[in-house]
Amino acid sequence: QVQLVESGGGLVQTGGSLRLSCAASGIFVGRSTMGWYHQAPGKERELDASITNRGSSNYADSVKGRFTISRDITKNTVYLQMNNLKPEDTAVYYCKGTSAASGRDYWGQGTQVTVSS
Repeated sequence: QVQLVESGGGLVQTGGSLRLSCAASGIFVGRSTMGWYHQAPGKERELDASITNRGSSNYADSVKGRFTISRDITKNTVYLQMNNLKPEDTAVYYCKGTSAASGRDYWGQGTQVTVSS
């Protein structure tokens, strides 16, 4: 059974930082493509950053230079370091894992990030 558990969200002021964590079980972050997405109220879920099984990362233009995705294979955890946060970053942030074996996507339950102006 695959589980992705996000944590680290919260309320922060404009310009502040947060680090989100995604603890995985049943899927190995070192062998999967892992991604962070956000979904604001009334909007579609959008990709912020992803990291492949080889460690190659990709970012949405809106977060380049501000967000960094990383992983700790020993902890089977993926992180999203979010710096210089803006009010428009306010959303629920989700972790997604794509199994290299099956190609199936798995999602976490999400963590709320609120940036006050």
